[in-house]
Amino acid sequence: MSNQPRFLLDTHVWVHYINATPGLKPETIRAIDAARESGSVFISVISIWEIALLVRLRRLALHTSVGQWTEQALTLPGTSLLPFTPQIAIDSVDLPEPMHKDPADRILVATTRIERLTLMTRDRDILTYAKATKLACIQA
Repeated sequence: MSNQPRFLLDTHVWVHYINATPGLKPETIRAIDAARESGSVFISVISIWEIALLVRLRRLALHTSVGQWTEQALTLPGTSLLPFTPQIAIDSVDLPEPMHKDPADRILVATTRIERLTLMTRDRDILTYAKATKLACIQA
């Protein structure tokens, strides 16, 4: 078994990575690239929902439609889409405190726990939560 970390990318990390926009540290990009080589980068389906919502609210602009952007982004070798399962749904409600109320973040954290991944994020609330609960998480 490989010692390569298996990453779940937070929505904003995925968008910055795919769009090659500023916001990610060079070492974060290198870590994602290395993990992709072993097929160890994962995206939660909730990130697609979150991107569509952000575009709808005009808080995110894409160069194409959400559908086309997603289709293109998911063809990137070494990445896999994870479903929103009943187990993740239940765990997202029953997370140990002190987890905040944002449903997308709760689903990402639950997915990280259930799938035994390392969440890659810049979200301060999630990073604080990870430290308090020993969630596998690294700052992007």
